[in-house]
Amino acid sequence: MKYKMLVLDLDDTLLTDDYKISARNKQRLMEAQEQGVLVVLASGRPTQAMMQYAEELNLSKYSSYIISYNGAIITDLKNNNTIFEQMLSKEEIHDLHDFCIDNKLHILTYKDNKIISDTESEFIEVENKLTGLPINKVECFKTEMNQSSVKCILLDDPVRLKDFEPKLKSAKNNLSVAISKPFFLEVMPKGIDKAASIQRLAAKLNIKQEEIIAVGNAGNDLTMVEYAGLGVWVDNVTPELRERADEIVASNNNDGVAEVVERFILK
Repeated sequence: MKYKMLVLDLDDTLLTDDYKISARNKQRLMEAQEQGVLVVLASGRPTQAMMQYAEELNLSKYSSYIISYNGAIITDLKNNNTIFEQMLSKEEIHDLHDFCIDNKLHILTYKDNKIISDTESEFIEVENKLTGLPINKVECFKTEMNQSSVKCILLDDPVRLKDFEPKLKSAKNNLSVAISKPFFLEVMPKGIDKAASIQRLAAKLNIKQEEIIAVGNAGNDLTMVEYAGLGVWVDNVTPELRERADEIVASNNNDGVAEVVERFILK
C-alpha cells in the first residue's frame, strides 16, 4: 500500500517527554514529505500551541494542515486559513461547569488565547505548560464564558477522573468525550473527534481511508487509530488500549514515529 497521509498526535507520540521532536523523527518526516506524503498534526492542543511544531517540520511548504482542539478546528497552513470549526455553545459550557461543581472537578476552557478557569489546580498548570497560554483565573466562570468555545477540559486526580468518563458520557450524550492525559477529560461538540476531522480533510483532498496512517498513544487518539488504514500506537500507549491498533512501534522517547516512516513509507 502506498500511503498518502500520515497523521500524528503530538504529546507523548511525536514529542518526547520534554516536548521536543527528536532529530531522527524530524529527519524521517522531512523525507516522507519529500516523497509526497502529507504529514498532518492532530492534537488536543489549541491551534496556537501547535504552530511551533508545524513550523519546525516546514509543513506549510508542503501545503499541509493541522487539526487542533481534538478535531474542532482544521487549519490550512499554506494560507493560514481555518477551513473547519465547530464550537461548544455557551449553554453547553455552563452545563459542564454545573457538572463539575456537583462532582467537585476542575474545569477549564479558552477565550482570547487564554485558559479560563475559576479554580486553581496543578493540572491546570500542566495545560499552561503544554500550551504556553496564560491562565486567567476568574471570579465567575459563567459570567466570563458568555460565548461559545472550542472545548472544555475537566481535570482531577487520574484515578478519580477515570470514573467520571462513563458518567459524563451518560449524562451528556450530546457531547464528545475522551481522555487525552490521565488527568485531562476533554469535551467537544457532538461528532467532533480526530477521526471525524481526518475524514473531512481526506475527502477534501481525495485521499482514501486505506491510504492514511494515524499514530497516537491515548484515548483521544483511539477514533483516528481505528479509522485509519493503518492505525499505530507508540509503545507508551495507555495500557487498556494496547490491543486496539494494527501495529505498535517504539515509544515517544525512542523515535516511534521514525520507525513508522521507515517501515511503512520509506521502505
